[in-house]
This record gives sequence, structure tokens and C-alpha cells, in this order.
Amino acid sequence: MSNLPACPQCTLENTYPDGDNYVCPDCGFEWLQAASPETGEDASGPVKDANGNPLADGDTVILIKDLKVKGSSIVLKKGTKIKGIRLPDGAGDHEVDCKTDQGAFMLKAEFMKKA
Repeated sequence: MSNLPACPQCTLENTYPDGDNYVCPDCGFEWLQAASPETGEDASGPVKDANGNPLADGDTVILIKDLKVKGSSIVLKKGTKIKGIRLPDGAGDHEVDCKTDQGAFMLKAEFMKKA
């Protein structure tokens, strides 16, 4: 068999390339060929803040930009300190779960720096 990677979702090895993606016909999951585990750009790598410092569960971070919250009038202000962040597995494009005075949010690590 060829050296195609197994599906990251269902772990079956019945995958095939389709343009720039790999496709799993068993579960229907598609992912970029460039982000395959064989290339070393695995999504489970360390999450880094805006300055390139690695983040871990329980860290305290500071927002570096005002962030508007979709679907509401809430704005998370630049300089807001967020304590006790959580880095969930497989959260899509948002790497950090956190709680603030305005509620719980999922944020991108590029908008925060480690305190």
C-alpha cells in the first residue's frame, strides 16, 4: 500500500489524495495535505502566543487587541488579563478556552500574550 496518512478523525487507512486535500471515504473527513502529520505541521503542536511563547493550561494571558464578540455588542478590551486559560484538543481554529467577567469565550492565541 502507498504511504498515505491514516485519517486523523477515524484512524482508518483508506484515504486518497484529491487536489490539495486528503479524503477519507469511510467518514467523509477532508484535511490539507500540507498539514498532514508526516510533514511535521501537526495541529497538536504547541500553541504559541503573539510573541511566540508557548502557552499551557492554567496560564495567565493579556489581550493585545480589542476583540468584538460575534453576535453581541460585547468588546473584549486590549489589556484585559485572563487567568486560567484552557487549551482544548481539536478546537478548530480557536486554540484557547477562557472565562472573563463577560462570559466564556474561545479565542485565537495570536491575540494574546503570556503574562
